[in-house]
Amino acid sequence: MTLQDGRVGELIERTDAFIRDLVIPRERDAFAGRHGSLDSIVSELRAQARRLGLIAPHLPHKWGGQGLTHLETARVFRAAGYSLLGPLAMNIAAPDEGNMHLLDRVGTEEQKARFLAPLAKGTVRSAFLMTEPDGGAGSDPSMLATVAEEHAGEWIIRGRKTFATGAAGADFAIVMARTGSSATMFLVQMNTPGIRVERILDTLDETMPGGHAVVALEDVRIGGSDILGEANQGFRYAQVRLAPARLTHCMRWWGAARRAHDVAVNYAASRQAFGRFLIDHEGVGFMLADNLIDLKQTELLIDWSAGILDTGAMGTTESSMVKVAASESLWRIADRCVQILGGMALT
Repeated sequence: MTLQDGRVGELIERTDAFIRDLVIPRERDAFAGRHGSLDSIVSELRAQARRLGLIAPHLPHKWGGQGLTHLETARVFRAAGYSLLGPLAMNIAAPDEGNMHLLDRVGTEEQKARFLAPLAKGTVRSAFLMTEPDGGAGSDPSMLATVAEEHAGEWIIRGRKTFATGAAGADFAIVMARTGSSATMFLVQMNTPGIRVERILDTLDETMPGGHAVVALEDVRIGGSDILGEANQGFRYAQVRLAPARLTHCMRWWGAARRAHDVAVNYAASRQAFGRFLIDHEGVGFMLADNLIDLKQTELLIDWSAGILDTGAMGTTESSMVKVAASESLWRIADRCVQILGGMALT
């Protein structure tokens, strides 16, 4: 509970209504095609979210948000995650949400005006280019193979990136590159000469505008003012971005798992087998009960880690622990729901 709990409660009620009345009815159309078909529907929903004061609520008031704490953000993001389209509609999805957080924390005022302001409004998309193919950086950013070198006041970036979520159609990207023995983050417009989206990867998920791309950086030239924050601080900034972003993934996933559970409950309460509703069969009831236990435990873990972030601590270890625990427990929920629905779950 916080002093602003009433305000946040009202925000959650509005979020619930927005997801239920406006977002969920558009899911079938939004996810009917491949990645690119999402953009127009997301744009339409964001306009409605903007009118309702629900766009990027986690951001400070200066950027149009509600100035939420991490703990308050957790409550709102869980509500938005009830639809896979919800975080996109409210402009709180990855990678934009994490990029907004990083820009607000370390960007210059000029960079915030140029990059953060339109991103916060939801009128542009962004990408975060760190992961690399060919033995480069993955979960270990110290393996960076992309290199940036300074020549006559400008920087030249060479390398390849992969799993660049949203890169196709993004306005700009935060690019992490090795600079000497350290690393630096750069703000790069995606239409800069030398940036090329090689291909969109085939993935199980088709819920992200722009998909997940392989991106080539071929002698990309940018100015010194496009360094995000300070030079050679890329590894430190990666933790500034990644620790909260780990947790916001868990918040959104929680909402999706709750939705799966509710679908399973409704199905079990309406489908009969062997003379009884499925929900009255002990095996099904046990699975639904286990879902509720996993949901509550995950909710408490998320709030524990969010509270640590609210103290100003980095929360790297805590958010990592929660991401492992949450992904495992929420997967168990989804698995049980598939079992309850049987073949219907795969339709």
